[in-house]
Amino acid sequence: MSKLTKRLVDSLVAEPKERIYWDDELGGFGIRIYPTGRKVYIAQYRANGRTRRKNIGQHGVMTAEEARKEAKFIHADVARGADPSADRKARLRSPTVMELGERFITDHVQLHLKPTTQTDYINMLRKKIYPALGSIKVFEITFNDVAAFHLKLRDTPYQANRCVMLMSKMFNLAEDWGYRPMNTNPTKRLKKYPEAEKKRYLDEVEQEKLGETMAQMLTDGKISRYVFAAFYLLLLTGCRLSEIQKLKWDYVTRTHLELPDSKTGRRRIPLPREARQLLASLEQRDDNPYVIIGDHATGYYNDLQKPWRKIRSRAGLEDVRLHDLRHTYASVAVMNGIDPFMLKEILGHKNLSTTLRYAHLSDDAVQKAAGQIANRLSNTLGRLN
Repeated sequence: MSKLTKRLVDSLVAEPKERIYWDDELGGFGIRIYPTGRKVYIAQYRANGRTRRKNIGQHGVMTAEEARKEAKFIHADVARGADPSADRKARLRSPTVMELGERFITDHVQLHLKPTTQTDYINMLRKKIYPALGSIKVFEITFNDVAAFHLKLRDTPYQANRCVMLMSKMFNLAEDWGYRPMNTNPTKRLKKYPEAEKKRYLDEVEQEKLGETMAQMLTDGKISRYVFAAFYLLLLTGCRLSEIQKLKWDYVTRTHLELPDSKTGRRRIPLPREARQLLASLEQRDDNPYVIIGDHATGYYNDLQKPWRKIRSRAGLEDVRLHDLRHTYASVAVMNGIDPFMLKEILGHKNLSTTLRYAHLSDDAVQKAAGQIANRLSNTLGRLN
């Protein structure tokens, strides 16, 4: 076959079977003629060890020279590692972001993540991501789409960053599931918004004020013994709220809280003497397995945030969250010289870096100790001038 030109292609006639004529000047460029007489320019190439063909366009709609130029572009893309034919098939069968999200929920989130994380992810998908991006094909979504979505949430930087983090995982799985080419995650290189880290913890004066307030409210009947115990246990153990709120008597041993499941999996939490005494003061009911009993006969105290708001308001600690009680435990530990590796195990952190966020607090303890040493030495040595 010679070079494909308009005159040559016009002269080719259909046969009972489909036939391809190849250009002798540009390898992998040809014309496919169907028995119906329809003529379509094609490009043939090899990708991933397989021979593939991609339709370029119909003769008559485009010229032979236009098709030749397009074939060169296709071959150039292949040389850079692309697979145009496979990409087209992927584009045609690509689900929408909403369809991907629903598979992400059933095939990943519900199988591998904790219930609270499942709820967070599902809410982010259905309330934030779907309304903005849900109708776009997964194959077609771009970095600019994600960046524009991220920008719209700039007034809530923590939420904006969490949504992008979720999408990053989701689009990694989209590649694994064959919905996008590998290494094309559209969230890559997106710069996260800075987040103001909340490190509120109670100093000794505030701790004393909180203790007095809770004791008075217990005496006045403003909070129950179980609510009182819940907040004290948070401070005495450094546990997460859910770990105390949903604590069962079956998990309580003489020396530890043996949690079969938590945010970071199975946990064994040391139970100090003060915490054991507090637990011993609580009534155990045969019909209720939970330690912190709520309003329902067989359940736990469902909303500890409500009594906490009353307590912190009366104590003048309006900016203190329940999670800050855990921060307080960690700060006291660091300022008293507890080794970070040991504290990591006590708090149940997955990574040491999380524990080391409190490391700067040890500077206060070191400074105080250095001052005590210098004071003793100066008393012994006498006046310095």
